[in-house]
Amino acid sequence: MGKLVRDRIPEIIEKNGEIPHIRILAEEEYRRCLEAKLDEEVAEFHADQNAEELVDILEVVYALAESIGCTREELLTCYNKKHAERGGFQKRIFLMGKE
Repeated sequence: MGKLVRDRIPEIIEKNGEIPHIRILAEEEYRRCLEAKLDEEVAEFHADQNAEELVDILEVVYALAESIGCTREELLTCYNKKHAERGGFQKRIFLMGKE
């Protein structure tokens, strides 16, 4: 059953009358678990395609950013810069190739 869970999950388990068995991950293991969690959340989005799943993906992205020393604000600044330089995906352009 071992997996990375949100911070309040042990508290929720206790409120349900159960005893959570947890351990705190070392930084390197935490990072690997975050990467696996991202894959899990993306797969869940593919299956369910709803905003809740996108929120889960975003939460993992924020945690990954923090794990590499990047704050949410820095991530947003980086996003805005890249978006201004390269655009987004709103125009649905599909590149067939180039010459």
